[in-house]
Amino acid sequence: MNADGPVVNVHVLFFAKSRELANTPRSTVEVPTEITATELLDHLVSKFGLTSIRDNLILAHNESYIDNLSDRILFKEGDELAIIPPLSGG
Repeated sequence: MNADGPVVNVHVLFFAKSRELANTPRSTVEVPTEITATELLDHLVSKFGLTSIRDNLILAHNESYIDNLSDRILFKEGDELAIIPPLSGG
């Protein structure tokens, strides 16, 4: 991830399998104030070892799902990002 412009610290929450693979329920990462969802996902997958579930992850920014990976995300200091793998069960 290339952060030529301003960066902020974002709180990352991991759920289910992503928590297991990242070996933590939460972390803080430095990200550019503007980034595409794909760039962000690639960075998080690499940083936290989530390659095996990359294609099935759902991202949520401040409790709003990111539906399109080509969307640009605007971050502010202290924003929250959730990494949610598909859930199964009944």
